[in-house]
Amino acid sequence: MKTKIHFIVNPIAGKGNNELSEALLKTYFPETEYSISIKKTAFVLHATALTKASIEEGAEVIVACGGDGTINEVASCLVNTSVVLGILPMGSGNGLASNLKIPKNLKKALSIIRNQKVIAIDSGIMNGEPFFSNAGVGFDAHVIADFEEKTTRQFFSYLKSILRTLNKYQYKNVVKLKYNGTTELISPFLLFISNSNEMGYKMSLTPRASLQDGLLDVVIVPKLSRMKLFLFTVFFLFKKHHWLKEVRFQQLTALEIKSLDNTILKAQKDGEFFVPKESIIKLAIRPKNLNVCVL
Repeated sequence: MKTKIHFIVNPIAGKGNNELSEALLKTYFPETEYSISIKKTAFVLHATALTKASIEEGAEVIVACGGDGTINEVASCLVNTSVVLGILPMGSGNGLASNLKIPKNLKKALSIIRNQKVIAIDSGIMNGEPFFSNAGVGFDAHVIADFEEKTTRQFFSYLKSILRTLNKYQYKNVVKLKYNGTTELISPFLLFISNSNEMGYKMSLTPRASLQDGLLDVVIVPKLSRMKLFLFTVFFLFKKHHWLKEVRFQQLTALEIKSLDNTILKAQKDGEFFVPKESIIKLAIRPKNLNVCVL
């Protein structure tokens, strides 16, 4: 029996104009052993629909060809199944791929898929929707909202979004955090919840996070003065944000965030802007429920 591998390609991820030729794929996956299908996305959430169709068609490996948003759409359909996720990093940040040591070099990434060394990784869940790299409430969500308005998705565009958001960011909401039997009130600058040790562009708020430890790594940063905001940003860029005494770290299996005035909180998951349908955000970890091709 031939192994069925389907490639879901986001043509506009990263710098855009992403192509994947059938001729190239056949050099890695000969027709005598593999059945190959290439599908291109044309609109938001199209990767989800294409992945579901590929599952129905009996695909054994489904390869997400794009950034963290594309990977999220594909992988969300594969949790708790035997179908294996492959990744060809074609996005701008590529946080999850970098954590898994999957290179941007197309030929090297294809070799990883062909070798089919598979591990099971954890996934997070936010109000019932999976995430695989990270999620957040507060500053990072506002940065993502600004970033998504720009046509160029590169590191310097992301850096500009950080600086623009710092200049205008005001967060007055008080939220209730519930975790490990503890309840606390906080006016947060940032609540960052990570499954992965990288958030893209080689940047990290949670360098010790693991995709296989059954835990979410949470960074809690309260409202800061403008001077402390500046210091936090500088420290973060040099991966030294832990130097700021206000920054706290937790490792949790579940976290609940609720605004006291029932405001709908702005959030992000896997680098995509996310607006919850209610004023409460529930996060949890789902241990080792996704199979992924790795180096």
